[in-house]
Amino acid sequence: MPLTVLDRRSLLKALSLAPAFAVTVPRWARAEAEAAGLITPDVCLLQPEVTEGPYYIDPGLIRQDIAEGRPGLPVVLRFQVVMADCKPVEGARVDVWHCDAAGDYSGVQGDAGTFLRGTQPTDADGVAEFRSIFPGWYPGRVTHVHYKVFLDERTVLTGQIFFDDRLANAIHADHPAYEGRGAQDTALAADGIARQAGAGAVARLDLDAPDGEAIAALVVGVDRDRASGSLLERLFGRG
Repeated sequence: MPLTVLDRRSLLKALSLAPAFAVTVPRWARAEAEAAGLITPDVCLLQPEVTEGPYYIDPGLIRQDIAEGRPGLPVVLRFQVVMADCKPVEGARVDVWHCDAAGDYSGVQGDAGTFLRGTQPTDADGVAEFRSIFPGWYPGRVTHVHYKVFLDERTVLTGQIFFDDRLANAIHADHPAYEGRGAQDTALAADGIARQAGAGAVARLDLDAPDGEAIAALVVGVDRDRASGSLLERLFGRG
């Protein structure tokens, strides 16, 4: 069900109440980010490595649409991979995975499913895009999406992206797919992984996109010297 049939009044109220996500950066750095064509021009931060969690699998699904018909608010997840100088990285591999509206992951606990998992290469602007649903939540964690960015055969950044509490709770309250779950039981400020990731891991969420989808955008700044040295089991184009 698209955003246009939700209670837009409550969503827009939540949007107005949500603090504007602003990161204090020097004016020259912001100008450099804008000149580089970043999708969130006010943010150009190196993302810290955070825990992968227990739910990562690599089903080898190079695809943009990862929803597989799961109910929920349609959302476009837009990642832009850049280096420390804010220049976009073309050809990086981006893996994403997250839970469904009920808080469940595919491919775990005996489930052979693949919903809400996928891989995309970044384009010339460093952008990888996925069509998904807004994630639900599960006890003890704030609403989030997992990702991995592979720069090459040995360099990988594992991270998570987050959303403003008021916006996440408004979506969960107004969309029938999340009915009965209520507000997430862990706030952004109380989630240890979110605190570790910092303010730069909170996605810019556009709830007023003309096609009725929400758009979540995040610039992922990668420090090659700090990213983990992990061998890829499978690269693009290999079996």
